[in-house]
Amino acid sequence: MTATETAPKMAARDLTVFYGHKPALHDVVLDIPVNRVTALIGPSGCGKSTFIRCLNRMNDIIDGCRIDGSVQLDGEDIYRPAQDVVQLRTRIGMVFQKPNPFPKSVYDNVAYGAKIHGLASSREEMNDIVLDSLERAGLLDEVRDRLDAPGTSLSGGQQQRLCIARAIAVQPDVILMDEPCSALDPIATARIEALITQLKTRYTIVIVTHSMQQARRLSDKTAYFHLGQLVEHGDTERVFDDPQDERTRDYVSGRIG
Repeated sequence: MTATETAPKMAARDLTVFYGHKPALHDVVLDIPVNRVTALIGPSGCGKSTFIRCLNRMNDIIDGCRIDGSVQLDGEDIYRPAQDVVQLRTRIGMVFQKPNPFPKSVYDNVAYGAKIHGLASSREEMNDIVLDSLERAGLLDEVRDRLDAPGTSLSGGQQQRLCIARAIAVQPDVILMDEPCSALDPIATARIEALITQLKTRYTIVIVTHSMQQARRLSDKTAYFHLGQLVEHGDTERVFDDPQDERTRDYVSGRIG
């Protein structure tokens, strides 16, 4: 590695995933660069959601799922036997397709992870964590007077930003987002996209999206999956404007999907 290159934040090496005897991913090799947005694109069932769930071991909870190969975080294999999975998931947060606030107040939603992991030694410290996380998620001004209201009382877009605030409250290194805007209206989607652009200055972000326009707007790197294979990846502009594989060209041009 030259002096101008930076080690990837995460890296998949020969990653193969089986559900039972059926392979869902085949020999994926992909670097996730630090403080960038990497978009995972491809048709439904192509393996992109399976891949993103490998990055924080969410596939562990699926019966019959088997992982071959490795996924590294800062050069360490997250599938090694000594890995503390709970600790791993504080470093690699996840935001899902459908907003899923806990049945708690706005304040307690954000404070939940920080309480579990002992990140605050006083109520004042916890207040700072909650308010700072809501501020970074672009939500504080809208809920400052409603911190005791149920998180479920917020609008869909606000709930998704609440989930992002909850994810960043535990000081992660990486944020995974699986179709975070698919359940939102265009205005809420624009707010989330602007937020993602701001957050990448502090976090490494991986996003699954079906929207070619969203991938192009948001991401620095794009990876195209097809039938469980990583077909092509690279700088987003190059993947969209000069794809090297015919399958990528057909997908980004709208001929398949």
